[in-house]
Amino acid sequence: MKLILLSILISLSSCKKDDNRTGPNQNNEQLYTNGQIYTVNPNQEWADTMLVRDGIIIAIGTNKEVENQASENAEIIDLEGLMVMPGIHDVHLHPLEAASDNFLFVLDAQETAPENYATDIIQAINQNPDSEWILGWGFDIYTLFDASREPIKILDDISTTKPIAIMEQTSHSVWVNSKALELAGINKNSANPVGGIIMKDDNGVPNGLLIDNAGNLIIDLAIASIPNNEQNDYAGLVNYALPELGKNGITSVCDARTYWKRNHHKTWQQAESEGKLTVRANLGLWLYPTEDDAAQISRIRSLYSNDPNSFLKINQIKLYSDGIVINTTSAMEGDYLIDLFNLPTNNGLNYVSQNRISKYIAALEPIGFDFHIHAIGNRGVNEALNAIEQSSNGNGRHRLTHVEYVLPSDYSRFSQLNVTADAQVAGDFTHPENWHETDSLINSSLNNANIPIKSLVAANARLTLSSDWDVSKLNPFIGIQNAVTRAPQNISLNEAIKAYTINAAYIMRQEHKVGTLEVGKEADFIVLSQNLFDIQPNQIKQTQVLKTYLKGELVYKR
Repeated sequence: MKLILLSILISLSSCKKDDNRTGPNQNNEQLYTNGQIYTVNPNQEWADTMLVRDGIIIAIGTNKEVENQASENAEIIDLEGLMVMPGIHDVHLHPLEAASDNFLFVLDAQETAPENYATDIIQAINQNPDSEWILGWGFDIYTLFDASREPIKILDDISTTKPIAIMEQTSHSVWVNSKALELAGINKNSANPVGGIIMKDDNGVPNGLLIDNAGNLIIDLAIASIPNNEQNDYAGLVNYALPELGKNGITSVCDARTYWKRNHHKTWQQAESEGKLTVRANLGLWLYPTEDDAAQISRIRSLYSNDPNSFLKINQIKLYSDGIVINTTSAMEGDYLIDLFNLPTNNGLNYVSQNRISKYIAALEPIGFDFHIHAIGNRGVNEALNAIEQSSNGNGRHRLTHVEYVLPSDYSRFSQLNVTADAQVAGDFTHPENWHETDSLINSSLNNANIPIKSLVAANARLTLSSDWDVSKLNPFIGIQNAVTRAPQNISLNEAIKAYTINAAYIMRQEHKVGTLEVGKEADFIVLSQNLFDIQPNQIKQTQVLKTYLKGELVYKR
């Protein structure tokens, strides 16, 4: 009897070891039947049955074609006629920033009287007496532009002893009090940093608004003062961001601003090492505009990681060519119609100039880095394309993100240079009825083709769609609906889905693994509440994700 019991225990111990092997669904087989499977494979767009073994698609097609390839032990899963499609790729989002508890409060961006923010800020100070900095987020820049007194005075009335820094909802400006400026060493004599503006009053004294990169420097200082900032990032990623990605059918992401000085890359690495990573992730290391180029290139080179067996890769660079239109800092060919900053030029700014972008591409593309370049203004887009044309060796899979204003003469250059156009159309401001809201800032004719996705696709540009979460909503079906309805710059449903799947897989260098559902690829797929092709376009955003699978493993179930 003891020998029999010992034999059973050895057997169970052996099974336990097998169950702990890395990778999902080892020695596992599922036969998915009775579905409406949209494969995104042009050679076989639809199927009703799919066989998955050890996370790999073994067969896909009709039930008759597939079922005889399944083993006797295959688990049969009835899809009940529901639509299945490849997992969504969101190649521009900020999950650590969206989910971290480093920000102590969030303001209402709809508030038009900045004095009314005092209650929330005072509450944050009282609830966090041990915090060196009071760090918040969420105001609208024009609420402060239109304030009846200088923004710094509003915050100084709350505290002149505790530094306060509040990031604007787009992250392109920061509102601070005098204590924050003192700790940052910013005063009347301070020059504007590269890619940033220190706003000043009529007497040349900083007024509490730091535009673009000037604000980034303050946020870096504030976050460095938080003893547990990395733990906050990790908790936010694992407990909030990753579950939200699964809920929205997102199986692959690009972290579009991995602050390596804040150890963001280590947060992702910890999640992977602990087996908690439920997406494929490519990290875009932030290119700090004020860093010495040689030192920064050396540091970035040391962080490169492209293990083909890992879901996590550090193989992209995120940089800003310019700012944003509403700040009048996006780089435009012509001058803005108003002058907010009284600078020598009034056509926007550059975080990283064309020549510097070219230098970084020449140094880092041969290592294997692909560039993810923020470019909103038509000059910013043009200069980024010029830099790629100047320095790329042809092996890079670079992309420009936002592309809100593009010179028609540059449409064809995306295809010619193999540069992907990455657009975000989930935000309300991207709806055609809102395009002319910036007519007071730029020539109104430029707003007739805001985010010209149709024109780019017509010029054979590779298009991806992404969220920029949490600037816009994470739900990809809002983006898909808007992409197909925003005439005259709309695209077909097929093109919109490609933009979220196979096109995005290409820029993540994983199109050979995922992005379509076909034999030999890994089984990243989602089950939807409705067939996107059977409903009216204005109903697409109502779609719910019922299940999300990553390499055959169920990572979310509604």
